[in-house]
Amino acid sequence: MSHYVGLDVSLKEVSVCVVDAEGTVLHRASIPTEPDTIAEYISRRAPDVERVVHESGIMATWLTRELARRAVPITCIDARMAHKALSARLNKSDKADAEGLAQLARTGWFTEVHIRSEASDRVRALVAARERLIRMRKDLEAHIRGVLKTFGIRMGPVLRAHYRQGFRDQLAEAGSCDPMLELLAQTMIPIHKKLCASAEMLGDELIHVAKQNPLARRLMTVPGVGPLVALNFIATIDDASRFRRSRDVGAFLGLTPRRYQSGEIDRTGRISKCGDAEMRRLLVSAATSLMTQVRRFSALKSWAIRLSTRKGFKKAAVATARKIAVILHAIWRDGTDFNWTKEPAS
Repeated sequence: MSHYVGLDVSLKEVSVCVVDAEGTVLHRASIPTEPDTIAEYISRRAPDVERVVHESGIMATWLTRELARRAVPITCIDARMAHKALSARLNKSDKADAEGLAQLARTGWFTEVHIRSEASDRVRALVAARERLIRMRKDLEAHIRGVLKTFGIRMGPVLRAHYRQGFRDQLAEAGSCDPMLELLAQTMIPIHKKLCASAEMLGDELIHVAKQNPLARRLMTVPGVGPLVALNFIATIDDASRFRRSRDVGAFLGLTPRRYQSGEIDRTGRISKCGDAEMRRLLVSAATSLMTQVRRFSALKSWAIRLSTRKGFKKAAVATARKIAVILHAIWRDGTDFNWTKEPAS
């Protein structure tokens, strides 16, 4: 007799429900969120288990990997789609959610979520850490500027990364005329220097990783795409075979317009902004770099410039970001480099 298991996962406990092929509840339990305990309970209470499902969430990646190592047929499903089914129940509880997930496992009415590899998550952790350090540095600079304006001190701009020392020099100069501002400078200058050095160190490490990765080097042949974009794209997609068509990557990253169609109503809205926001930001940054900084001619840049004259720069940058994502996936899938074309004769 086939068994199906639903897991409603929380930080400390997991609600487990086991049903048979007819949907009859056989067992319920609340057990600690430990892979060994969960695997042992399933093997004991559901020896003929066909499928075990749980929702995507903060613990989903780790739990899916650990249960898969223990030969449990685990599947992580889309929490948004599962919510539509679970919300039909009159009362919400962990026990009811586990039963609902078990019924979804039995019927197969769910969307499976891809679990990235550990190598991809390590790269994403480095990229996210660097981005967080840069945001902390910018927040610190903005705070200091705002405080000093109260005393009529307007700090000059710092346009490039290697001029960050100029910001610290200005802060030290401002502190030389007031004891309280001097204390502020003595406190903030070491923190600002450490943030800049740490972000630069992570950036250098990511560049080194990209140079050692043949796939990343091929992706960087696309104009506007640097080490950060290439590595983050590899880590986000993880497996090129996930997408049957390269153009599906644009929708996966939230770079395609929303659509609402019902009867005579058919509206096309702004981009959906689904998927990874950081990857989307990096692709838009790559598109902006292509349109404003890359001087070498390519059909991609020519298309982007023509589009910007018709639709405006911002819309053209988003559309170009989607196109870059499609090209990156095609290069990854086909094992090719970017096809540069000769500049047309004037």
